[in-house]
Amino acid sequence: MPPLDLGLGLGTSGLDDPDECTETVVTALEAGYRHVDTAQMYDNEAAVGEGIAAADVDREEVVVATKIHPENLAPEAVRETARESLDRLGLDRVDLLYVHWPIRSYDAETTLPAFDELREQGLTDHVGISNFTPDLVHEAREILDSPIAAHQVECHPRFQQPEIRKLAGELDHHLVGYSPLGGGELLDDEVLGEVAERAGLSPAVVALAWALERDVVPIPKSTGEHVIENLGALDIDLSEADLEVIDAMVSGERTIDPDDAAWN
Repeated sequence: MPPLDLGLGLGTSGLDDPDECTETVVTALEAGYRHVDTAQMYDNEAAVGEGIAAADVDREEVVVATKIHPENLAPEAVRETARESLDRLGLDRVDLLYVHWPIRSYDAETTLPAFDELREQGLTDHVGISNFTPDLVHEAREILDSPIAAHQVECHPRFQQPEIRKLAGELDHHLVGYSPLGGGELLDDEVLGEVAERAGLSPAVVALAWALERDVVPIPKSTGEHVIENLGALDIDLSEADLEVIDAMVSGERTIDPDDAAWN
């Protein structure tokens, strides 16, 4: 299996209107995105799949990722609902299949081998985890036969996740950052705005460029012209001085923090 090649991705959480979701996926892929992220929880896999099919881009060029809902993490439910996700997506396999949250029906000893089984059967090329604590990452690594290809967490300049990022480097998996714009709050952030003004860029592009420079794969959700604008982060080289200013930003609160999250 070739290594997983992840670049700036399109996040689809919150793209609830099917037509808008499909149109956004088509726009993103035809503009140059090659990584699309969805989940059972988002209730838009069918619309994402329609966008992938409609785009004038070879399916084999696109990393398609989805996630198993935390209510579906008992072994038989993993097997059954993964196939349902593939049916909705219109695909015979995904490139990356995540455990979405290690909560509710998640049991490491029984859930994770079901993901190994799906990989062995060719229904996913790679296995990922999402919203795990460092201890749970280590536990998953011990149980899985598959390498952990990616760990998806909230990560942005106001919530930089230094421990999780360091762990990703040590264990050699991708760190995928959701809410890379802090749920939109970073667009009005004073520090980020000053960096953006100096660089002649938008705060969104600066935040995404920072992530890429710090080995985080950002997956912003966007629509319309912002889909194209965000792609510009791939072509930006922030100065070391600007990167250090962003690194020094005071951490804020998570934007996604359910009461039953593993860290709570």
